[in-house]
Amino acid sequence: MLGGDLVATWDVALSDNVYKIEFAHGTTTGKRIVYVNGKVVVRKDWLFKLVGKETFTVGSSNTKATILIEAVGGFAYEYTLEVDGKSLQKFTDNRAKTSKTWLLKVKGEDCRVVLEKDTMDIWCNGQKMDTKGEFVEDGTETHFMLGEHECCIKATSGGKKKSSIVHSLLLDGEKVPASTQ
Repeated sequence: MLGGDLVATWDVALSDNVYKIEFAHGTTTGKRIVYVNGKVVVRKDWLFKLVGKETFTVGSSNTKATILIEAVGGFAYEYTLEVDGKSLQKFTDNRAKTSKTWLLKVKGEDCRVVLEKDTMDIWCNGQKMDTKGEFVEDGTETHFMLGEHECCIKATSGGKKKSSIVHSLLLDGEKVPASTQ
């Protein structure tokens, strides 16, 4: 599938999935191929310019991604991934502030639950969940179902001005530890 021209691989966590982005670059032919989860999304053969950039979209929200190809001397190249106009590191750091992820097993099946803090949208394994929010004495609760299991994301005050809001996932009333993803 990828052949001997694979030069870079990145993992990008979005709300709907974690995407594996791979880049193949033929430095003698100029060929460029971008794969997202193994599927070709960009293919260019026989380019004379060996440096430049390739732009494509990732995920159900069509998040813009760009691979920058730069010469670093001789026939050596450096490959950088930008997501949503930011370096992958800055994008990942920003996602850590604007979303929260939980990894859990429900009836033996792996589930990845993601809360988008700015919109309060909840995703599970690539599906946007139907939710019902309500105000409660100590904050808010957002309810949804995972199969036959009742889930709730509680948003409560962290008690300190800097720590702002604490989000907790409950599955059938039991707290689920957050992921570092």
